[in-house]
Amino acid sequence: MSDQRKSSFATVSPYTGETLKEFPEIEGGKVDSLLETADRAFRAWRERPIEDRAAVVARAADLMKERKEELAQLITLEMGKLISEARGEVDLAASILTYYAKHGPEFAAPEPLDVKEGEAYLVNEPLGVLLGVMPWNFPLYQVVRFAGPNLLLGNTVLVKHAGICPQSALALETLFRDAQAPEGVYTNLFVSHDEISRIIDSPVVRGASLTGSEGAGSKVAERAGRNMKPSLLELGGSDVFIVLDRENLERTIGAAVAGRMANTGQSCVASKRFIVLEDVYDDFVEGMRRKFEELRPGDPADESTTLGPLSSEQAAADLADQIRETVEQGAELVTGGHRIDRPGAFVEPTVITGVKPGMRAYAEELFGPAAVIYRVADEDEAIALANDSQYGLGGSVFCGDVERGRRVAERVETGMVWVNHPTSTQPDLPFGGIKRSGYGRELSKLGMQEFVNRKLVRVLPPDAKLSGIAG
Repeated sequence: MSDQRKSSFATVSPYTGETLKEFPEIEGGKVDSLLETADRAFRAWRERPIEDRAAVVARAADLMKERKEELAQLITLEMGKLISEARGEVDLAASILTYYAKHGPEFAAPEPLDVKEGEAYLVNEPLGVLLGVMPWNFPLYQVVRFAGPNLLLGNTVLVKHAGICPQSALALETLFRDAQAPEGVYTNLFVSHDEISRIIDSPVVRGASLTGSEGAGSKVAERAGRNMKPSLLELGGSDVFIVLDRENLERTIGAAVAGRMANTGQSCVASKRFIVLEDVYDDFVEGMRRKFEELRPGDPADESTTLGPLSSEQAAADLADQIRETVEQGAELVTGGHRIDRPGAFVEPTVITGVKPGMRAYAEELFGPAAVIYRVADEDEAIALANDSQYGLGGSVFCGDVERGRRVAERVETGMVWVNHPTSTQPDLPFGGIKRSGYGRELSKLGMQEFVNRKLVRVLPPDAKLSGIAG
């Protein structure tokens, strides 16, 4: 095995650029052995009472709370998230596990159907072993929103984490083991992208979920489709943030900064395209410029830091290129736009205006601290611009008239729209998108209805009249 192969999973500090720890990939027979173990575990796990499975998930939530600082420090170390935000991610992940431990048995209960004779009902049965391909930007949250509901159902999960977060991945596997999940119920896989296709091909694996890039998502979906297996994709986003009036403008600007800069802008549902009515536009742009210029780069583990690094040197270089080319194409740089002259994967908080179709920032997702602000004449133009995107994940609408906000939200073509709050997430609300942002829903009751056999059971008396047969 070559050195390059061994370093595919490595902790590289985005703050210093130093390689801290490396982990070798597994392949071939070792992967097959883990698949067989997961399949055996499924046969026993599905037979355990759902209350027992819920107890394991509840213990995992409790352990996550107990290990909050350890897990938060790992997140900050590996992908550069501000430590306060990393602690918040641990809290959110634990709340998801607690939510499913509490409500999962109710969600999975048989559902009676209204029929004239006999009885009919739906039973929610697990499918089997599932593969989850997870991203680096939320190393805990995005894993547990996949694992939590599926473990409750009785599925077992294989998790292929992002290569830059190997220690976070191992910490999660240890956590579920310590929560008394049997061997094979939750399995971390340090495997290559090539191995993913072979894993999906395996008859042991019954479905695949991916959160990540469009390119990776299309490959996983194609492979799952070729094997007649269900898949769920949560991909990129270019969320709109529509401002319809100046009521509570300072709050709106604060929300815009929070919506854009959380996780240093590295969120699929970060506010990225700010669409502002013209009578508010100048004040909004000035407010964003002022707030962005107040942010100070530093060590993400330092409580006083307000601007962390991007997740990697490549991520910073890619964003800087997108900004540079957009400005060369004729956009106006209001503030920022460059790498910060210091070690680490830092990019200046950036505000861009005057972006038009054909420019990179018009069609592409900017994954980092860069906001594009558009001026529009009226509500209809705002909606048309909002919907002129290949993405459709989240979005938000800000205005004083809540009914107007609701009306505009219902016309925006995305999977989620929030009124007077940036796109966010919580355990009891469904999460997912449309168009090139993916398909399927996670969280809430819907999160337990993706990888499940909703089997009809129809019971009639032995002397029931035979009806026509159709198929």
